[in-house]
Amino acid sequence: MVKALSVADWIERLGAQFGGAGLHFGHGTDNARDEAAWLVLHVVGAPLDGSFGDWGRAVGPGDAARIQGLADARCSSGEPLAYLLGRARFAGLEFEVTPDVLVPRSPIAELILDGFRPWRDFGPLHGRRPRVRDMCTGCGCIAIATAHYLPQAQVDAVDISREALAVAARNVQRHGVADRVRLTRSDLFRSLPPCRYDLILANPPYLPLGELPELPLEYRSEPGLGLASGADGLDAALQILARAPDYLADDGILICEVGESEGRLAAALPSLPFLWLEFVHGGSGVFLLEPSALAAARPVLDALIGDRRHVA
Repeated sequence: MVKALSVADWIERLGAQFGGAGLHFGHGTDNARDEAAWLVLHVVGAPLDGSFGDWGRAVGPGDAARIQGLADARCSSGEPLAYLLGRARFAGLEFEVTPDVLVPRSPIAELILDGFRPWRDFGPLHGRRPRVRDMCTGCGCIAIATAHYLPQAQVDAVDISREALAVAARNVQRHGVADRVRLTRSDLFRSLPPCRYDLILANPPYLPLGELPELPLEYRSEPGLGLASGADGLDAALQILARAPDYLADDGILICEVGESEGRLAAALPSLPFLWLEFVHGGSGVFLLEPSALAAARPVLDALIGDRRHVA
């Protein structure tokens, strides 16, 4: 009788398989072994929060077959593992994901877990119930995590994709925050009613359209609508910058992720005092701005957006 492989054995086996398959890691893990551990622990129903310690547990034949099947699918399809599992983690919480949404991976998670301190303190002594707007919500991870960790906050989330909002709605129900997270379909601010927010969070598409065909297959498996924004990747970010002052409270802040477009955005708006945030756990391309700076830059932003619209 062949002895069943243990959890640790399966992780080592899959780590070697993934390492030799030419895969790209960047959708929840950054290396083959961690990806293997995620898959194996998910299948055997083990916690993914770092508390699991029973590495010698034998894996039964049913779980073993599922583990190998998922591993083979990961290698043959190039799809992110999150899509194959239908789940991804963000800010310590689990979310449903489908190919209709990006796989959560924003460094904004670190800000959420820190309660947005030191930039703002939304604790009980804040004096009022904070209002938060989440732009380009996708699966709803940023909005829902914010509501989870700031239980006094009201969060309004928006996305242009009906399919993404359907996934977000299921995640809202999953985490029991339907009373504090409201979902709306809109092209950025275009269909939103007037409202002043203490915090606007935005993770818009920010890649140049021409870069999509050059991305690893894992990224090309994600919806292009959530990745690319115009020829230089700045279309959505500029619209957010231009309209955010209309939706921010006087002491509100805008936090927006533009990833690798950081340099292009800074070069396009050299007079805007971007505060580029640093992260303990890695990540870059996230800026913070206050409404006074945004309002002062409005004429420049309007002119820049107007010029772009007239480029053939």
